[in-house]
Amino acid sequence: MIRPVIRPVIRPATAEDVTAIADLESEALGEDAWSEGLVREGVAGNLPTVHYVVADDGELAGYAVASVVADIAELQRIAVRDDRRRSGVASALLDAVVALADAGGADRLLLEVRETNAPARAFYADRGFVEVDRRPRYYRDGAPALVMRRPLGAAGGGGWTP
Repeated sequence: MIRPVIRPVIRPATAEDVTAIADLESEALGEDAWSEGLVREGVAGNLPTVHYVVADDGELAGYAVASVVADIAELQRIAVRDDRRRSGVASALLDAVVALADAGGADRLLLEVRETNAPARAFYADRGFVEVDRRPRYYRDGAPALVMRRPLGAAGGGGWTP
């Protein structure tokens, strides 16, 4: 049976989302996953520069985490449930992060991506990110990360505010 595609609502995360975010974090990022306690602190607003957004289609379809400090924003996390991948959820979450960062006054959005993650690298490149640096031994298993950047403001902004 084919499951109908339901367009998720992109919204700020709430305390009710914490367990689902932490579960997806663990599933998607394995040993590099953040703890449920850290997720709870971020969602509660106890990490002042950190913003969590979720894709909600009746349940958590995905989430993204961004930090915005002055003129620099960083996409810290983005994850989508396996059964919702390649359905536009990641693009919608990234669009929300871009708009959030732009509205927060950032002029660029940075991220790190595993060097060997070709699908993620292509996803970001298709959305205006370019490689600007490399971080050796960035992940717990010693794998390197690529640093990618996308300009914001007139070149890439939005207007969504959580």
